[in-house]
Amino acid sequence: MSTLSWERARALAAAHARPPAPADLPLAEVYGCRLAEPLRALVPVPGADVSAMDGYAVRGQPPWRLVGRVLAGGAAYPSLAGGEAVEIATGAPVPEGTAAVLPYEAADADGHWVKGPAESGRHIRRRGEDIPEHAVVLGAGTVVTPSVLGLAAGLGHDRLRVVPKPAVSVLVTGDEVVFAGLPGPGRVRDAIGPMLPGLVEWAGGRLAGVVRLPDGERALREALAGQDADVVVVCGASSKGPADHLRAVLRDAEVLVDGVAVRPGHPQILARLASGAMLAGLPGNPFAALGAALTLLVPLLGRPYRGETSALAGPVRAHPRDTRLVPVRRAEKGAVPVGHDRPGSLWGAALAEALAAVPPGWCGGPVELIELP
Repeated sequence: MSTLSWERARALAAAHARPPAPADLPLAEVYGCRLAEPLRALVPVPGADVSAMDGYAVRGQPPWRLVGRVLAGGAAYPSLAGGEAVEIATGAPVPEGTAAVLPYEAADADGHWVKGPAESGRHIRRRGEDIPEHAVVLGAGTVVTPSVLGLAAGLGHDRLRVVPKPAVSVLVTGDEVVFAGLPGPGRVRDAIGPMLPGLVEWAGGRLAGVVRLPDGERALREALAGQDADVVVVCGASSKGPADHLRAVLRDAEVLVDGVAVRPGHPQILARLASGAMLAGLPGNPFAALGAALTLLVPLLGRPYRGETSALAGPVRAHPRDTRLVPVRRAEKGAVPVGHDRPGSLWGAALAEALAAVPPGWCGGPVELIELP
């Protein structure tokens, strides 16, 4: 299989994004998912005629005789006769016959009588005035944000039918990798494992787990056989060195991408496993892994590219055959390279706001900016 261009590889990954089947899930589990059907109001908002102010519900002409009190959540006062008033809290149901609510600040009250200027219908929120019962308030495909969760709860929903986030399992390989403390001679601290959970969440996935593996074909094969995630990410076994066994393990899989013309991140793999799950193989160098994840994993999880372009405000040397991913920060004069962009270091990416995708043989002109989480 020939090496694909960076543009072709990410387009192919996006074309193989397969969201899970819709499911009815509790509100606590649907943040960031998309609605699988329109959101309807199960109750009207407000649910009754209620006071919009703290004050007095009145009927007839002033002065009004105080005959009771109504608090939010309390029992409604049954009805008012002409010349009567009840003290009322914001959100409390107004008694039948209420003509208006007179706010405290406009009222003259002595504990038995109240008077003041009351405009008919003023400061009363009518039942269903904000949202009628059964109204469609959001369409299918809407992302469930914190505001959507609050809206759904206010409309009577305990569960929502959504397209769940794809479950993503991460396998971190390498005998040389340590996962805590200071690495000794010949060892390296894992930087990819801590990077991926946030990236997966940002891209629209749900981390199902992280598994640490030694080098070896058997360990990797057994780990892959035990996965039931929608997407499996293998870190550090995608190259062609003596300790890279992913290609051998994928002999029975449909390999869609085997190498991408991009730097860093050339040795990356996209495959469909026999189970139907998708696999993204990332190189072991941290910045190379980030570049590969933005190329294959992010579009595979359904996050679209923004299509932002910018001039480059700083010297960049293009590669003759491969796309270069260059960490940059935005400025008025254009995207400014921040440096520190060797494959084994995330320093530049940590300083950057985006990665500039510099095409092969670039000699100037706008370049695409790839947003970073």
